[in-house]
This record gives sequence, structure tokens and C-alpha cells, in this order.
Amino acid sequence: MSESMKTTLNELCQKDIATASDAELYTALLKLVQEQSQKQIKPVTGRKLYYISAEFLIGKLLSNNLINLGLYDEVRETLASVGKSLADIEEQEPEPSLGNGGLGRLAACFLDSLATLNLPGDGVGLRYHCGLFHQNFKNNIQNETPDFWLTDQCSAKATDTVFPVSLAGNTYSARLYKLPVTGYEGRTNMLNLFDLDSVDESVIGDGISFDKKDIARNLTLFLYPDDSDEDGRLLRIYQQYFMVSNGAQFILKECEEKGYSLEELDKHVVIQINDTHPSMVIPELIRLLTARGISMDKAIEIVTNTCAYTNHTILAEALEKWPIDYLEAVVPHLMPIIRELAARVAAKYDNKDVQIIDEWNRVHMARMDMHYGFSVNGVAALHTEILKNVELKPFYDIYPEKFNNKTNGITFRRWLMHCDKKLVEWMDKYGVGEFRKDASKLEGLLAQIDNEEALNELLDVKQQNKTALKEYLEKESGVVLNDNAIFDIQIKRLHEYKRQQMNVLYIIYKYLDIKAGNKPKRPITMIFGAKAAPAYIIAKDIIHVILCLQELLKNDPEVAPYLQVVMVENYNVTMAEKLIPACEVSEQISLASKEASGTGNMKFMLNGAVTLGTEDGANVEIHQLVGDENIYIFGESSDQVIEHYAKSDYVAADYYINDKDIRKWVDFIISPEMLKIGDVRTLLEIHAELIQKDWFMTLLDVKDYIQTKERVFADYEDRMTWAKKMIVNIAKAGFFSSDRTIAEYNRDIWHV
Repeated sequence: MSESMKTTLNELCQKDIATASDAELYTALLKLVQEQSQKQIKPVTGRKLYYISAEFLIGKLLSNNLINLGLYDEVRETLASVGKSLADIEEQEPEPSLGNGGLGRLAACFLDSLATLNLPGDGVGLRYHCGLFHQNFKNNIQNETPDFWLTDQCSAKATDTVFPVSLAGNTYSARLYKLPVTGYEGRTNMLNLFDLDSVDESVIGDGISFDKKDIARNLTLFLYPDDSDEDGRLLRIYQQYFMVSNGAQFILKECEEKGYSLEELDKHVVIQINDTHPSMVIPELIRLLTARGISMDKAIEIVTNTCAYTNHTILAEALEKWPIDYLEAVVPHLMPIIRELAARVAAKYDNKDVQIIDEWNRVHMARMDMHYGFSVNGVAALHTEILKNVELKPFYDIYPEKFNNKTNGITFRRWLMHCDKKLVEWMDKYGVGEFRKDASKLEGLLAQIDNEEALNELLDVKQQNKTALKEYLEKESGVVLNDNAIFDIQIKRLHEYKRQQMNVLYIIYKYLDIKAGNKPKRPITMIFGAKAAPAYIIAKDIIHVILCLQELLKNDPEVAPYLQVVMVENYNVTMAEKLIPACEVSEQISLASKEASGTGNMKFMLNGAVTLGTEDGANVEIHQLVGDENIYIFGESSDQVIEHYAKSDYVAADYYINDKDIRKWVDFIISPEMLKIGDVRTLLEIHAELIQKDWFMTLLDVKDYIQTKERVFADYEDRMTWAKKMIVNIAKAGFFSSDRTIAEYNRDIWHV
């Protein structure tokens, strides 16, 4: 125990920490972190990065900040000496609701790595009051309620900085909030979040419904408001412009305060556009520069040399296209700039596939980013090749020099040091402590590949993590896991292309197999975590099927000892930190060519899980790193899938009609057993979806998936060989450090 730390905490608590409540101790630790973070703020002497993103899924920050400041062990030991638990104190911290899925979590990891590498880079986003939503299950259906998280204890502090933002002809005053981001033995940067003082949480009605037209009161209530109607789609544009207008004004303010000439903006600033949500920063910056007397030609040149674009997916919903009528309604002052940018492209290129404004009078945000930015990057090797050769080929033909790959990464501070301390202890025992700053050092673990003692200890670490998850879930939700079972986990945003529905068909296959008398050698526990967007009906239907199966299996004494399905409620970063260390089989089963990267696969790999997946996204690079023996690949390749789409030759009904096994599994969804538990309409809907549409080719790969999964479970029984697979995966995970990703961004794009 450190007496100086005890004295410091006593002073911050204004009482003896032995008698302080967990809430009081949390407040004291928050003050400690804020004070120490301030000391790590360093001046910017060269170029500065501004990373604009609709999401920053930062998770709870207390322990992560203590780790990065080098205070974690000292604080934990000091508290333990007076009978206090840091883990219990962490529970006082609300989960920041500033993101939802991989996009936001990646942005959070990037901010951590920027600060760790001592690179000057700030985040720019919105201060959502209720995040996406809080998920709960009732009658086996997802229900949405507001995820209130803002308190006086929030790390994001209000400033006196206010910017005017024009929306639909009305001017609003936006306030800047600052949240410090401190790197591991590095600097402190800022996450800059914008909000309106007039936003009113009381306008929320049933569930997460609210008046979408009352912009002054609703603008930053929710991340990705329901866009199933026109008001919802318009609100998306209001949010996006509010974010980029504030961001652009903030950037120019910082430059002017430093005395920089705005005609040399690109020498001092680089802006990373994270997906298409912030794309309007391009015309907004041009507008602001011309308003300051800079010519249109010069302003366009400056902005093009300042902005870079990251493409995260080929899915249409992420390549946003906004009707001109919508933009005219919300940002009429921006439309002359957008029309000018579009006209310049049209004058130069005849190809309709590269026009910013298409024949249906829609503005293509990604196209604007590619024409008027200096860099376009994909986020995994396969993804970037698909962009260059298929999805964005007309742009690659014009601008080959702009295209580059930056394979995503994760921060090992959060996803190892924070959430898997027992594994870190094991690593330190076997001499790879340097991984904290240099993840490539993990390769040193390969020296233990034949060390039976080390292998047994690694298996024991995994077992302890499984037991810890069992205890956590029982305490939090009453769910009781069998920690002697294989833990097979699929946790990611609920989307058809990620194919949770294919996992459902495996569960049905296994249920029927057990009912037929074929008992598995070892029990299997299938764990899901996911939120479905409120307006995404089929995704919510898939959740319903999973929950119905969970109930069916739980109440079947023949099957329950051998097969368990658990869908955790309100999946978030905190839950991920419990699930990932306990996972043994990592489900990464997206349709090949559809997952740009994935980062969950990296987190699982780092924590000793073995991947079951398609040759998709970063799975390709994982496969290359670990070799055929240490990953389980199934399904058709991205080239084959792309060809199916080109020829339109995939017909789900043919698989259903011609394969009795597939027909049996699909039909079980509407079996008497399921209809007795579930909602008839919903089950019929998902049954019909799989037969009539199946846009992401579930039935194409399902038999190979089931066969491969059965092989995984059989191989698991050779515990020494499995432990070797674990070591190889952990040792090769160093490539996926976000420190490496950020270093590459800086080397090739940012130059800060």
C-alpha cells in the first residue's frame, strides 16, 4: 500500500477512505484522474488531427484511465488495504451512451492509441443524452427505453464555448463539452462533444418515442433516431450537420487562436471523416472559408487537401444518399456549395456512377468524400481490395493514388490489461511484459507452445474467466451458466449480414440431434449479445427467435443439461469486458465480402478464443497469421459471393425445397413447440424471410457451418492441442493493435 496515495484519496474524499461510500470513492477517483490527466496535456507544435465520428463507444473510463496514468495497481492496493474493492467502485460509473457498435468502439480505441503514441488528435462528435436505447426483453421481444447516463459525475464537462448553427433557417446555440482522453504513458487529447442546452429529456414518451419535429428539444436525445419515416430521416440530417458545423467552427477557431493563416489550413489540420455521417464537413468548411474571403477555387483546394475519408462497409445504408429536397429543407445555405461541387465533377466526368448528384436528385455523401478528399481507406486487406476492384472501382480508376488500406485494430490496454488481468499475469510470468507498448512482443509466447505447464495454466486462466462470467451473469440477471460447458459466443450488432440467423439454425440442428438421442461429449453454451435498431424489423425478429429457443431449451429436461442458449440483455462495453475473456469459440460468420473488418474477432483472438468464421473482413488476416490449424474457416469465398450477386443466381427457396435437412431446420421455427412460446406473426415472418429473400445467403453456407462447428467441438476435447491453438492466437494478435493502425494512418495519411 502507498501511504501517499492513501493520503491523496483521503484528501479528495474529505474523509477517511475506510469509512467512505463507494459513491464517494468514485467521485474522489474521478477527481484524481482529472487532475492527473490535465498534467499530460501537451502543446501542439505541428499538424493536428480532428477525428469526426457519429459514435465514440468509449465504455466506462475510470479503470482504463487509471491504467493509462500508471495508477491502477497503486489505487487498487490502497483501497484493498482498507477493505474496499475497486471493482465495486467501478459499478458507480454510468456506461457512456455515445455509440453502439464496432464503428464507435473503433473510434474509442483510436483516440486511446493517438494519445498513447503522443500524437495530437481530438475526437469530434455529439453528446447524446440517451444513446441508442436501453434494451430489455419482455415476452421474448426486444423493448427499447431511454438509456439515461448523463449525471453531474460525467467526465464530459461543459465549457463556455458556444457556436451558432443554422438549421432550417433557425439559428441554435451549440455548447462544447470536453472529455479528456489520456494515453498509456502518453499525452492527453480531447473528445469534443456538442449539444444544445435546450434538449429536454422529458419529451420522450412511450419507449423511445418523441416528437421528431421539435428540433430544439430533441436534437441530441438519441444516436441514430428511428428513420422509418420522413421526420426521422430529416432528424438524421439535422444531427449530422449540427455535428460537422460545430466541428468545422471549432477547428477554425483553434487555428485562428494560434494565428494560422486559413489559406494554409491543410498545413496545420487534417480531418478524418469516419464513414459518411460527417461528410457535410466538406461543403461546410468550404462555406466558412469563402465567408472569410477566400475564393471558391482556393477553398475547395484547401478542403480537399485537409479531409480524408474512411469507408467502413459496402452496405448501402452506410453509403448515405440524401434527397436534395431533404437537404434544401434542413441546410439550404449549404446547397449552393454542394451543387457547385457536383457541377465540377459533372463537367469533368461523364460516368453516372461517379456523380455527386444522381438522376434521382440524391446527394451521394461517399462520392463527395472521394472527389474532395485526399485519401480513401478501407479497414481490412480484403475490404480495401473489394473497394478498389468492385464497389468503388470507378473512383479507383480516377484516383488510384488516394486509395489505401488501414486494417483496424483494438487497444490492448482496454481489451487485455483492463478486462483480462489473469491472462496478463500469465503473460508476465512467461516474459512478454513489453506488449503494453509493443504488441508484437506477444510473439514471444510461442516459446511456450510445448510447455505443458504453461499450457495447463492457460487453460486454467480461461476456466477462471468462465467461472467469473458465470458469477457475474447470475448476480446481474439470474442466468445460471454451466461453466464446464464450451462457451461459444456471438456478440455484435444484430444485422442480417452478420448472420445470427445461421447460428439459430445450428441451435435447432443441435436441439433436434439431442432429441434424437445424440448427446454431445460436453455441454455447449451459446451466448448472444446484440441490439437491433428499433426500425429494423427482421433483426428484431431474429432476437425473438433466439429468445424463444432460449426458453424452449431451458424448459426441456432432455436437452437442458447439454445445450444452453443465453442472450444477454442490453449488451454494451461493460458486458463485452466480461464475455470476451470467457469465450472459447468466437463466432465471426458474416457473409463473405460483407464485413469490412470486424474488431470483435480481434478482441476474442487476443483473449485466447479460437475463431469460427468465413473468409471475410479481418478474418482473412487472422487466418494468414495463425495458419489453417488455428482457425476454422467455412463457407463460400468473397469472390464466389460477389459472383452470386452479379448473376442473381442465389435462390433461397431452391435450398429449402431441395434439401430436407435445411427444410427441417427452417420449418422448426414455425413448429408447434416454437409457436407455443413465441409470437406467431413474428415466427412466420422470419420463416418466410429465410425462404423468400435471405439476402445474405444463410442457406448457402449453413451446412458447411454446422459441419465445421461440430469439428470445432470435437477438437476442443484434445485440451493440450486446443491450448496450443489458444497460444498461437494470442501470440499473433499483436498485429491487430490499434497502436499499429494509428501509426500507419499517421505515416501514410495524417503526418501529425
